[in-house]
Amino acid sequence: MYHKILVTLDATSADRAIVEHVKALAKIMHSRVVLLHVADGWAARTYGADAVSPELAQDTAYLEKVRVEFESAGIPTVAELAYGEPFREIITWVEQKGCDLVAMSVHGHRFWADLFLGTTADRVRHAIGVPLLLLRGKLSH
Repeated sequence: MYHKILVTLDATSADRAIVEHVKALAKIMHSRVVLLHVADGWAARTYGADAVSPELAQDTAYLEKVRVEFESAGIPTVAELAYGEPFREIITWVEQKGCDLVAMSVHGHRFWADLFLGTTADRVRHAIGVPLLLLRGKLSH
């Protein structure tokens, strides 16, 4: 049913909920997993794939750590880093590369920004034609 699962990560503690859930789901479904993090800092938005910054180095290391975690559980996994506005990059990825499920953690901690600007998850939900799994993640402070 879910041959390829796209897991979007924001490199916060909120990711743990979706990572653990998708690991279990992918094992049951014999799925391949793609981990996607969208770097949206100044360097990433300005220079894209040519950007160099400590933040991007941390993002790359984080993705690799999570990829190894999935691989260690016997789940074929690749990690990709995109650059720009998260909701746009996720939608573009789904449209261009395709998947059977998009999985995201949500934290819902910015009420006013969420109310006026919309959340990444909400924008993605309205734009993609595949199922979207949303789990509330916990941010540790």
